[in-house]
Amino acid sequence: MKGDTIRKIIGVILLVSLFSIGFYKPVQQMVTLPDELVLYEGEIGELQASKAEFGPLTATPANEDMLVFNMMEEHELEDTMAFTAEKQGDTNVTLEVGSFPVKKVNVNVIEGVKVIPGGQSIGVKLNTDGVLVVGHHLVHTEEGDKSPGEIAGIEVGDMITKMNGKAISKMNQVASIVQEAGDKGEPIDIEVKREKETLSKQLTPLKAKGESSYRLGLYIRDSAAGVGTLTFYEPESKKYGALGHVISDMDTQKPIVVHDGHIIESSVTSIEKGSNGDPGEKLASFSDQRSIIGTITKNSPFGIFGEITARSLKNNIHDKALPVVPANQVKEGPAKILTVVEDEEVQEFDIEIVNSVPQKFPATKGLVIKVTDPKLLDATGGIVQGMSGSPIIQDGKVIGAVTHVFVNDPTSGYGCHIEWMLQEAGVELNKDGKAKAS
Repeated sequence: MKGDTIRKIIGVILLVSLFSIGFYKPVQQMVTLPDELVLYEGEIGELQASKAEFGPLTATPANEDMLVFNMMEEHELEDTMAFTAEKQGDTNVTLEVGSFPVKKVNVNVIEGVKVIPGGQSIGVKLNTDGVLVVGHHLVHTEEGDKSPGEIAGIEVGDMITKMNGKAISKMNQVASIVQEAGDKGEPIDIEVKREKETLSKQLTPLKAKGESSYRLGLYIRDSAAGVGTLTFYEPESKKYGALGHVISDMDTQKPIVVHDGHIIESSVTSIEKGSNGDPGEKLASFSDQRSIIGTITKNSPFGIFGEITARSLKNNIHDKALPVVPANQVKEGPAKILTVVEDEEVQEFDIEIVNSVPQKFPATKGLVIKVTDPKLLDATGGIVQGMSGSPIIQDGKVIGAVTHVFVNDPTSGYGCHIEWMLQEAGVELNKDGKAKAS
């Protein structure tokens, strides 16, 4: 009888202990961990749980070649267990409290997105989505000097998209509408875009003394041009990204709304070296006779984007695509950039990642970089205008692009994470790990 009682007591204690362990926080956390993780090759995975008081929490991978744990010996969990998915394939990780297994997590490692880094100097030609108002001017009439556009309430930075119901995309469409309205003595119904608003205005053209043509009293522009650097293109979708920052109109300082455009081959003719207070500049040439490389469909805070149309690009240093690194996995330390300092030759130069902000949401200026390569410092003084978009490579992976120079220190500047440029380009990942264009 006494033995039965003891056995019953022990049984109750074990039952209560087994029941209680389910309420223990570390065990609860592990039980609620996902049953399966899908990671891209080279990506860092994380599993979170609190350290147990009655014994270490351990993690045992079925294949240690596939998953490399970034933690202390025996893979003891503190708050986060971090591991790198080194190879493609399927495996699992067993989590234990002491020697008691409480969770098995299946891990599927798939191929990540890869891009071909650029570095080529490119010419950029944009056509605006309408005609951009860049200034007012006075018309010298019999009644005095007046600006019809200013009187109508049209402001610098407004985009004229319609005149008398007709869509406007080129400056050469404007003159005939203005002259016809002036001859009839009628106002023009004008639709303008201002920031995110669409406004309706009425403008009455005026004729200057001694002239037969009528005027709007506005300076307008329908295109823009410049030079920059190609950052990457994704070989399957042909999507590309360049510059790493938005293109703004030089007069209004507002982002240009793109109707269409293209990028073309460009050659660096000379360098104006940067110095404190003067960022320097690449001087490059391009013309309509040069080969068109691709289209421009988007101008965003992270650069210009579109599709590569050329069969192949010249002067690639990397013919094979390289993996990309998410923003939260970029580390401080040595890296390289690809850029052109003479003619069309893409070269590789040493830099240092001084700081990387592990951004979870798209934001510019995620990297602080410093040029350390003596050859580049001798040629340019550091980062110069026209270098924007130069791809940044670390440990054989593309991590970002050069975007801005520090005016008071041309050897240093900002970069943006490649993750956000890919997102802007419309390059997404399927569950099979292959890139697609959205």
